[in-house]
Amino acid sequence: MTEPSRPDPDALLARVQQEEARARRGNLKIFFGASAGVGKTYAMLAAARVAHAQGTPVIIGVVETHGRPDTETLARDLPRLPLRSVPYRGHQLQEFDLDAALAFGALHDQALVLLDELAHSNVAGSRHPKRWQDAEELLAAGIDVWSTMNVQHLESLNDIVSGITGIRVWETVPDRLFDEADEVVVVDLPPDELLERLKAGKVYLPRDGDNRAERAAANFFRKGNLLALRELALRRTADRVDDEMRAYRQGSADKPVWPNREALLAAVGPDAHGEKVVRSTARTAAQLGVPWHAVHVETPGRPLGEGAQRTLQLAESLGATTATLSAPDTATALVRYAREHNLVRLVLGRRARRWPWSRSVAGRIAAQADDLDLVQVGKPATAETRQATAPAERVEGTWRGYLWAAAVCGATAVLATPLLGVLELSNIVMLFLLAVVGVSLVFGRGPAVLAAFLGVGLFDFFFVPPRFTFAVSDVEYVVTFGVMLVVALVVGQLTAGLKQQAEAATQREHRVRSLYDMSRDLSAALMNTQVAQIGARFLTGEFGARSALLVADEHDRLQTMDGATAPVDTAVAQWAFDRGEEAGRGTDTLPASACLVLPLKAPMRVRGVLVIEPPGQRPWGTEQRRLLQTCASLLAISLERIHYIDVAQSSTVQIESERLRNSLLSAISHDLRTPLTSMVGLADALELTPPGLSVAQREVAGAMRQSAQRMSALVNNLLDMARLQAGAVQLNRAWQPLEEVMGSALAVCDSLLAGRDIRVDLPDGLPLLHLDAVLIERVLVNLLENASKYTPAGSDIHLFARSRSDTVVLTLDDHGPGLPRGREERVFEKFERGQRESALPGVGLGLAICRAIVEAHGGTIEGHNREAGGVVQGARFVITLPRGKPPSDLGTTAAAEEPPEP
Repeated sequence: MTEPSRPDPDALLARVQQEEARARRGNLKIFFGASAGVGKTYAMLAAARVAHAQGTPVIIGVVETHGRPDTETLARDLPRLPLRSVPYRGHQLQEFDLDAALAFGALHDQALVLLDELAHSNVAGSRHPKRWQDAEELLAAGIDVWSTMNVQHLESLNDIVSGITGIRVWETVPDRLFDEADEVVVVDLPPDELLERLKAGKVYLPRDGDNRAERAAANFFRKGNLLALRELALRRTADRVDDEMRAYRQGSADKPVWPNREALLAAVGPDAHGEKVVRSTARTAAQLGVPWHAVHVETPGRPLGEGAQRTLQLAESLGATTATLSAPDTATALVRYAREHNLVRLVLGRRARRWPWSRSVAGRIAAQADDLDLVQVGKPATAETRQATAPAERVEGTWRGYLWAAAVCGATAVLATPLLGVLELSNIVMLFLLAVVGVSLVFGRGPAVLAAFLGVGLFDFFFVPPRFTFAVSDVEYVVTFGVMLVVALVVGQLTAGLKQQAEAATQREHRVRSLYDMSRDLSAALMNTQVAQIGARFLTGEFGARSALLVADEHDRLQTMDGATAPVDTAVAQWAFDRGEEAGRGTDTLPASACLVLPLKAPMRVRGVLVIEPPGQRPWGTEQRRLLQTCASLLAISLERIHYIDVAQSSTVQIESERLRNSLLSAISHDLRTPLTSMVGLADALELTPPGLSVAQREVAGAMRQSAQRMSALVNNLLDMARLQAGAVQLNRAWQPLEEVMGSALAVCDSLLAGRDIRVDLPDGLPLLHLDAVLIERVLVNLLENASKYTPAGSDIHLFARSRSDTVVLTLDDHGPGLPRGREERVFEKFERGQRESALPGVGLGLAICRAIVEAHGGTIEGHNREAGGVVQGARFVITLPRGKPPSDLGTTAAAEEPPEP
């Protein structure tokens, strides 16, 4: 029997859906290179000029020529969209105008937009943070896009490139966009030629006093780097083309194998020979550096045994892609699998033929597929001693089937004897054929063959004249016997094969239905205990196994859910959770354990482990392991869904609580400010009331004034925090010298800092900063007040600033008790104090206000302890503010430092 070669309907449906989706989108063409300077933009513009000459509506969205004359000449004759001006830190920067490109596409059919440097990061305030997201919106609108990118901008290769060149590129493009591109054009240039272009000034144009080309040649553009990047680019493009080729071939299984790329297929048998085939294929694949597959074919009467399971597990551990196929013929199944996956070379064991007239599997494969290379592996030296034998229960079942076949044929002869005078001999033949069908249906192929021969013999002995002898009086009965035997054998084989296929289909349907029921129940689960119960019910019903579900808490400690029935080895479970790998029975890690432990890997993290105790001593088969892994994946996704439901609920409650608290603070603050102001005024009025206050009365009035002022400061903090949270504060930015802001803050805190030595260290040449002077002054005042509270009298407070290439760092050191260990970050939260119970006044809002103001300026603030010899010397607060570039008419007191080479 040969399986009909026909297209896979699922593959055809997927292709149709993909083509329909592509018909609604624009086409993306990427000009791909190994590094800058290979000519990607030049090649894109040259192709665009050809398309424009052929009538395609082409427009330049953005092209970076970097001043190269040849590139600018190509771009000069093409229509260009005006760039959009975007304000950024006091400057007007030019960016791609996405809305204008969409409008151009709406006016022209099959419009084409040139969008250079696909990995470019847009200026803050643009619609999308990345240019490739602009390209996606254009494609979704049906507009064709041509763009350029280098190999170091691919997300999956970013770390590899940084390891090769020592330079990390932060602008990346997801691999998904590269793989889904309709066309990728590789623009390649040999490293020596690229270095010559660099020396000739064709990559970086020479400028006055600029040795940028020399620096690039000494760092990024070294020959070794260029060779490695070139190999990465070519390999990545080859992988993409290989994926396209495999996707094209999946539409039909009848295409011959294309030997465009070496790949191996190992045919796994149930004995020691299969193990040798796997090891030999693994060695060959490692030497060639190619992928390989290992496949076992289940034929009627030969289901997947323990030997084949172990061999497939060995192949998977050696890096193979494994599969188990169900088919009536091994050769046909292997040929079909090889053609579907375009596997050029098929490796199988050399076996002797069972019968002189039969053909081996290799011979049948050669007859069906002359496009496959066949490699036969010799017999193992210890094959006689290591020959895998069937389990005792299977042998018993086989012999029982043969006994039943003999009994059924005998019973058929006895029952048909009284009917000899009633029925024709041809009808009696049908009774024996019916017996063969029944035997093959129940007991399989071997007993069916025995039933066929016994049926012919009994029919000849009991019913064909002369009866009770094997002599034949009529030669025509010889033909009858031959036809009867052939029909019985064919019917028996077909019935046994169809039975096995039906059983395999039933098992697959049962597994799919069980997984569907499980996923449906998990989708309705709202607690981890429900997930554990659903998983235990599935494992008990499908495998008869006991199980336990352990879920990680917020501190990554495993907690056993209720309803656990399997024994839990906490050491094995913790090992599997920490490393995210399988452990326990049937694995390479702690195989002596009684249970199998599977990590529950969700998309974000490992959520726990699943402990499974099998019902018997037999190891898990390959298909069973895959089903268990699918079960673990479903449980992990459900646990993660429940986790994020809890996070969403708690976030909703927290947001509502914050909103109510801010509203309450705002209302209370407004209502308290008026009486507090009145109290300060009354205290001042008492001192001015004639004939004057006594000393005791004056002290009472002063204490009342100080308390009212302190309370007024607290109320102002509450009001400011409420306004910051509500986003009602608008920054009044201007280019200010930092010295003036710090001087104003020190003047405000002069009385608070009495008795303490204030050291201010400001280097010459600090640049102007674009900031809101009043708010930054408030930050410094809050930090100085905080230092005055916790720094003892007689100690010093050190305030200094340093300028960097793109930031200015302001640091304040004190000699107080420092920040609580482990809570250095929490002190910046609202109503959080260093010491929860303290006689010092305050409600814990000063540092929270500082962080809100600094972050509104695009900066950061952090606090930590200064230690010497393990002893805390005080606290340090570090403020980092963006430097920016002031307008030229303002000038700066120091030249800006040159930023490092990207």
